[in-house]
Amino acid sequence: MWREIKRPPVSAQQTAFLRRLKLRRYTIYTIQILLLVGFFLLWEVAARKGWVDAFLFSQPTEIWATAVEMAENGMLWKHIGVTLAETVAGFVLGTILGTLTAILLWWNRMISDVAEPYLVVLNALPKTALAPIIIVWLGNGKTSIIVVALLTSVIVTIMTVLNGFLQTDEEKIKLIRIFGGGKWQILKKVVFPANIPCMVNALKINVGLSFVGVIVGEFLVAQAGLGFLIIYGSQVFKLSWVLMSVVILSILAALLYEAINLLEKRILKKRL
Repeated sequence: MWREIKRPPVSAQQTAFLRRLKLRRYTIYTIQILLLVGFFLLWEVAARKGWVDAFLFSQPTEIWATAVEMAENGMLWKHIGVTLAETVAGFVLGTILGTLTAILLWWNRMISDVAEPYLVVLNALPKTALAPIIIVWLGNGKTSIIVVALLTSVIVTIMTVLNGFLQTDEEKIKLIRIFGGGKWQILKKVVFPANIPCMVNALKINVGLSFVGVIVGEFLVAQAGLGFLIIYGSQVFKLSWVLMSVVILSILAALLYEAINLLEKRILKKRL
């Protein structure tokens, strides 16, 4: 018969340590919430007291009223949906294309060495500067916006993932080779699994970069989306539209970032 394995009792020191960790986490969350609430309260008071010009800086209650009004007539959900769809498309395409390119460069060091200086230059080049050219090439539509979002993230993905691949433990790679494994086995059994955290970090970076690319594209060509609301609101002096769009963009970016964090936790939990 199987004997039940008894776990060692948790010591008082370990219990106290875990309690301190939990208390610290709750304290951090509380301070973060208080800072955010305090910022909006100060903003509201400053606008009401005339410390800042409410016409130029708007105020939280006005932004909230604008968001409620636009949500009720459906305009807000339309603009959020357009921006979110374009961002996710650019984000996914940039991540997939960047990862596949990194695999190709790792697989063939000759191609990697040839491409290295070009990757460095492209990484330093502001990709948003290419947006007007992309629009001329691809036209005034969503395709151009998605391509701009893709370009802002793909080079970072290539360089981040490739750097992780090249720093994989050489001893593990040698072990696969000793047993007769080829490059495919090395990639599948060692390189790719070892660099999952690296690829997740690339995802986290790509979230913000994809939003930047989409907003820049919407500034130039869009007829809908949060970027369109920002540029149109600034032109007609509806600053509540501008600031509402900025706040919503911040919330969307935070939600996507947290979704990637949850994905990372699930992946790491399965690997343990």
